[in-house]
Amino acid sequence: MTIRTALLATVAGAIALPALADVNIYTTRQPELIQPVVDAFTAETGIAVNLSFVQDGIVERLQAEGSRSPADLVMTVDIANLQQIVDADVIQPVDSDVLRDAIPAELRSPDDLWFALTTRARIVYASRDRVAEGEVTTYEDLASDRWQGRICTRSGTHNYNLALLAAVIEHDGLDAARDWAAGVRDNLAVKPQGGDRDQVRSIWAGECDISLGNTYYLGKMLEDPEQTEWADSVRIVFPTFENGGTHVNVSGVAMTQAAPNRDEALQLMEFLVSAEAQEIYAEQNYEYPVLPSAQPSDLVAGWGEFTADTVDLTALAGYRGDALRIMEEVDFDG
Repeated sequence: MTIRTALLATVAGAIALPALADVNIYTTRQPELIQPVVDAFTAETGIAVNLSFVQDGIVERLQAEGSRSPADLVMTVDIANLQQIVDADVIQPVDSDVLRDAIPAELRSPDDLWFALTTRARIVYASRDRVAEGEVTTYEDLASDRWQGRICTRSGTHNYNLALLAAVIEHDGLDAARDWAAGVRDNLAVKPQGGDRDQVRSIWAGECDISLGNTYYLGKMLEDPEQTEWADSVRIVFPTFENGGTHVNVSGVAMTQAAPNRDEALQLMEFLVSAEAQEIYAEQNYEYPVLPSAQPSDLVAGWGEFTADTVDLTALAGYRGDALRIMEEVDFDG
């Protein structure tokens, strides 16, 4: 643990005040995406934050380090990854009215083990030229024959698509979810490959008319001069479930079992759900704040309004195994 210089009182004979400890974060997100919001925290509190990028094997690292781990917090994306750290027993519950009051119940662990910081919607990118307004309606409709040869998507076994299929299971049941996965498979224009941006490129190239994707990728493409033309060729459409809203997933934070700087880490967690931090973090990543009173960036707001599905994300994580089995059974990726 890095010990910062103790602050000394200015009056004669005064003793040194307690030293402020750094907060250490393991993150699967690129540090530059998080740095602006932790800089704001440091400016407000004087507590420094160390970011360590752990692209793969974050659970294994925490397990290997055990009680000696320097990490106070874990920041990651997708409910599947959050559930993985829950199942590995490498995090601890956090009792905070600030966090519970700021974050809707469906966007945090029921036992206070993880807390969402932003949300992203899994939507449809639609060709501006070849898809009419109102043509995209529900997720269930994506399996209908009228989309035959018109859909692109990344691998069906990727966490983003598994979470969407888990939501189909939650809304419509296992049998309907299997039929849905097979129907979307039959409507694919090309074999699943690449990431969400690659699907938008395929729309731009005329290989398909619509694709599944996360909202924030449109912002990322607009940042890149080589991808701006792809982004300009599509618009975002927010499908809903027939008995629900638009599917959302999360980025989130959890406190490690070791947490050598627990008090400072809790201060940071609570700061992250303040209106100031929510707007900084969401704007940096083109995502939606979880704090209802915080506003998305102008760009994100310009994509339109939608009603987020309110299913319990922990329940969706519980269906991940079923979703993976269905994708494999229907040979979604070919």
